[in-house]
Amino acid sequence: MQPITSTPTGVDRTWCDRCGGALADGGHDTCGRARHLEPPRFCAVCRRRMKVQVLPAGWTATCVEHGDIHS
Repeated sequence: MQPITSTPTGVDRTWCDRCGGALADGGHDTCGRARHLEPPRFCAVCRRRMKVQVLPAGWTATCVEHGDIHS
């Protein structure tokens, strides 16, 4: 199971958006399951740590390079 996609449309994902590890290395089954319950912590494109705000209605994660992702 791959982590939930949390990148802008048309952008290739290189990094796991939960742990920040390389997707090519594999072993992200736990991350994929956890992402169903929590927001991303790393940008899947550039691996930067994102600013995350969790609200009762959802979450917003912001990468300084690639912008906002919303739930």
